[in-house]
Amino acid sequence: MGAVKFGTDGWRGIIADDFTFENVRVAARAIALYVLEHEDASQGVCIGWDTRFGSQAFAQVVAEVLSGAGIPVTLAGGVTPTPALSYAVRERGAAGGVMITSSHNPAEWNGVKYKASYGGSGKPSIIAQIESYLGKEVVSGQCPVVSGRVDVVDFNPPYVAAIEKFVDLAAIKESGYKFLIDVMYGAGSGVIAGIFARAGVPYVEMRGERNPAFPGINPEPILPHIAETQKRVVAEGCVAGLVTDGDADRIGAVDEHGNVVDAHKIFAILLKWLLERKGWPGDVTRAFNTTLMLDRIAAKHGRKLHEHGIGFKYVCDLMLAEDILIGGEESGGVGISKHLPERDGMLNSLLLAQVMTDEKKTLGELVAALQEEYGEHQYGRIDMHIDDRLKQSAIARAKAVVAGEEFAGLKVLKVETLDGIKFFLENPVCAGKANAAETWLLLRASGTEPLLRVYCESCSVESVNAVLKLAEGFVLAG
Repeated sequence: MGAVKFGTDGWRGIIADDFTFENVRVAARAIALYVLEHEDASQGVCIGWDTRFGSQAFAQVVAEVLSGAGIPVTLAGGVTPTPALSYAVRERGAAGGVMITSSHNPAEWNGVKYKASYGGSGKPSIIAQIESYLGKEVVSGQCPVVSGRVDVVDFNPPYVAAIEKFVDLAAIKESGYKFLIDVMYGAGSGVIAGIFARAGVPYVEMRGERNPAFPGINPEPILPHIAETQKRVVAEGCVAGLVTDGDADRIGAVDEHGNVVDAHKIFAILLKWLLERKGWPGDVTRAFNTTLMLDRIAAKHGRKLHEHGIGFKYVCDLMLAEDILIGGEESGGVGISKHLPERDGMLNSLLLAQVMTDEKKTLGELVAALQEEYGEHQYGRIDMHIDDRLKQSAIARAKAVVAGEEFAGLKVLKVETLDGIKFFLENPVCAGKANAAETWLLLRASGTEPLLRVYCESCSVESVNAVLKLAEGFVLAG
């Protein structure tokens, strides 16, 4: 039981080490007790599973526990992307959902995600309640339902029909654009490919076969895991590579020249299109470690921008409480409230294809136009695997720096501490550039492992790399 600990979205562990059938039952019983106590259990729970080793068997165990507690279960009959499971929960009016996945983690990991009745990640208050039931048994007579049943269904068709409605597939076909789809051996396999095939949109799908070993990569749509995607886009003559992670809720992209388009620019391209082409109402949300280009776009269109902590749970919370158009995070999780309060890499892939079609531009051309209008914003991140002593020393020294002083040789203009320590820096390299991006640097320590993440945005790739190098030196100086 001690190995089971629910985080932002659920619990993850290493298969056969702490992610065992016994511990999955512990997690499932806690979820059952939460549903029985706090939701309408008679509405049942939807369970999905991805392409990882053992996912189907682990999902069956969860189904047995929940149905044994008297809760009706709807179990996926095949591989299911996380956003398809979330969509099913909301559209079916279910009490909640369980997804067996470890998202973008390496192959030896698996996990249990909990999705709430609104079709998104459980709020921190919900996850805390689930955790409070860990190690407890379901008491006989506690259940309001006479008996649980397990129905096996395919969650994907209704979800696919829903995301198809967001785009004009006939127009995308007429554009003549060809797309590369990289599903990274994950749960998105065949989904976008199937939509494009039916619509007659030219495409090539790569890494679509089921291989729980994720050979040579982690299913995370960033470098180095998409190096092969870069080559394939160019070789196949595609206008873009659209990449989804292991459970297909995050997006990555590669332009026609093989350049990686980071999640910040994907978010910015989608935001600009939604405001200018769709004109949909609502505010914008972004995490503390995302590009300030979003602020410029929102301001130009008179939209309020909410900055929040790092993690999609903050986007979800705001979407449930406010009128939010779109929200996202640094790691490729972007959600559009007209769809779900949830990340959706496949919807965003379709939308990128639509933007290219509407603007008659390749992905590289869209990025160039964006930076021409709003200024060049470049971004970088380094993950420093250092011991806790050095990590804590770096954070303590950074906290002592105030505006007007220097950090790593650059003057600090202001300091923000919403989630980590962010320095806005006076950068001579950017001073002479019109419409230049502000230079900021963020240090954020992991609370669970000896890891310090360092993020930077500036006016050029060279400037980002130089500032990150300075920050690395500051951290290692101990």
